[in-house]
Amino acid sequence: MTHVITSLCLRDNGCSSVCPVECIQPGEADSQYPTYYIDPGTCIDCGACVPECPFHAIFPEDETPTAYKAKGGEFINQVGLTGHYEANNHNGELVVLETTRALTAGEVVDLTPSIKVNASFFR
Repeated sequence: MTHVITSLCLRDNGCSSVCPVECIQPGEADSQYPTYYIDPGTCIDCGACVPECPFHAIFPEDETPTAYKAKGGEFINQVGLTGHYEANNHNGELVVLETTRALTAGEVVDLTPSIKVNASFFR
């Protein structure tokens, strides 16, 4: 079972730098693929990427939450959203996203659509 990077991803890049099989690829921030994606054909399910993600966006595919309860202050990043996000990533490089929305404390979101998006990225 592979891991999935969900829409909580804000392109920090720490995950890809620790992947021993280099299976994590960035989409284009301004395209239909604004986050990072894990190649299910290459992922060895080691989980090294999980603790590197400061946004807690990575889950084993079969554990991806259908009802993720926000603590408040998180963002989701997906096509169709129009919010602005700007910060430095793991390497100190500026990340600017125009496909985000801030989550409110207690808000519940389904993160499982990221599974299909991840799979379509590698087709």
